[in-house]
Amino acid sequence: MDVEKMVDIITRWIKEQVEKSNGKGVVFGLSGGLDSAVTAALCRRVFPSEKCLGIYMPCYSDIQDRGDALLLAETLEVSWLEIPLEETFSSLMRALEGVKVEGNQKLAVANLKPRLRMITLYYLAAVRSFRVVGTSNRSEIEIGYFTKHGDGAADLFPLANVLKKETREIARFLKVPENIINKKPSGGLWEGQTDENELGFNYDQLDQYLEGGELEPSLQMKIDKLIQGSHHKKIMPPKLTFNRDKGEGNE
Repeated sequence: MDVEKMVDIITRWIKEQVEKSNGKGVVFGLSGGLDSAVTAALCRRVFPSEKCLGIYMPCYSDIQDRGDALLLAETLEVSWLEIPLEETFSSLMRALEGVKVEGNQKLAVANLKPRLRMITLYYLAAVRSFRVVGTSNRSEIEIGYFTKHGDGAADLFPLANVLKKETREIARFLKVPENIINKKPSGGLWEGQTDENELGFNYDQLDQYLEGGELEPSLQMKIDKLIQGSHHKKIMPPKLTFNRDKGEGNE
């Protein structure tokens, strides 16, 4: 699809979704990365500065991210707040000290950061009657590369059907700064973490596969496993209902 046409469709959809829910504006995380930059740029085309709020929420984050987030906010002329979460995160970790843990504690701890950020976004959205805009793209959502109830929680996801490579194209069309476009994708979960090192493949390979292309069999199996294993993250929680006449539960 033509990039200009795609941008037009997405921006009209954002406007419709926010208005339909009686929202007065939008709030989103401003991480200094590509996806949040594109989300911010799309929202800014819909709303004036005072109704388009980007939040930078450092939590032992790379100092470069702050500079990139601020650069983007100034470039787009969006409202911008910095809300440090290091103290909150450390306090929560102290509260969890002494709890016996078995399994992947590193990832469980890292996932607390996007969950604290989403708590913050929903607080700010609630006091302003804004809607929380998620930044995840299709490539990430397909394989479940997001934190459940963290960056996987939002009121709308404008990039949910936009591949990573298309996100880059939109970024260039919207004149997002090149240094942000060219940054290695990272969720900032721990020092030195990058998406592609953690996943074991790059986004170009993933996008190729999602578009129906073929990869090495071992790589295809890895991606399929991620897609299947993350199904629970992409659906509403199952709810048990009762058929009281028959005295049994319904699926």
